[in-house]
Amino acid sequence: MNSAHENAAEREQAITDEVLAAFSATADPRLRAIVRSLIGHLHAFAREVRLTEGEWEAGIDFLTRAGHLTDDRRQEFVLLSDVLGLSTLTAALDAPDAPGATEATVLGPFFVDGAPEIPLGGDLAQGAPGTPCHVSGRVRSTDGSPVGGALLDVWGADEDGLYDVQYPGERCAGRGRLRTDADGGYRFWTVLPTPYPIPHDGPAGDLLTACGRGPMRPAHLHFKAAAPGFRTLVTHLFVAGDPHLARDAVFGVRDSLVVEAAHHDDGTAPDGSRRRGAWTSMAFDLVLAPDHGSVPGR
Repeated sequence: MNSAHENAAEREQAITDEVLAAFSATADPRLRAIVRSLIGHLHAFAREVRLTEGEWEAGIDFLTRAGHLTDDRRQEFVLLSDVLGLSTLTAALDAPDAPGATEATVLGPFFVDGAPEIPLGGDLAQGAPGTPCHVSGRVRSTDGSPVGGALLDVWGADEDGLYDVQYPGERCAGRGRLRTDADGGYRFWTVLPTPYPIPHDGPAGDLLTACGRGPMRPAHLHFKAAAPGFRTLVTHLFVAGDPHLARDAVFGVRDSLVVEAAHHDDGTAPDGSRRRGAWTSMAFDLVLAPDHGSVPGR
């Protein structure tokens, strides 16, 4: 390396060192570690690719567009995290060391707090179009004991591949919450999930297109399970046989979460009701990891 290159490298490193020093007095040790590591990797990235000012401006514009699209019904930054695999990686990094616990996966951009509560066996489809689907199972601990009173949030897309928040107005369909019975049992009606494209009319979609990737997600239902004394679980149930299982746009598929959807022409459903016309059913147990307290530094 000649002296000119050495001097340039020294100047670049001096900038990084100055910025790191400016954040060295951050009082919270975890925040200090995160910010300093972020700065170090961010500066190293810029040096590695020799980032130009034009590319920096394009990146700022990209993030600005994501911010303009984000509101209480759409989260473009979560979508970007999803398509870059960061959401899945974070879920894996934060997963409890609890053999037998149900695997976690991405939350996705369509979770909404305060979904309506339905009774056990109720219908959370609430008019969403699609083939009726009965979903049931138990929530239990890794030691096999039932988790009664667990709160389940469930949400999914309709047969048109749309979530309720993607429709205009204040529609609430295909979404709800319920509590398990004393034996940890849960059951409800919804509509059979179908594959769908993630929203690709914004920066996340532009990135996928530019990189030759598709926007499709395999059919799935979202679950969020919470109970005192247990780690909150965010996961999916994926429908077996879906053609997009191997190329999920957000990298969320786990083999342990793939469930067979039984198809029925008519007959008696698991809840004893008589069904006329096509319907489906899925069964899956959710296994929660004990919460042994917060991990130091998290």
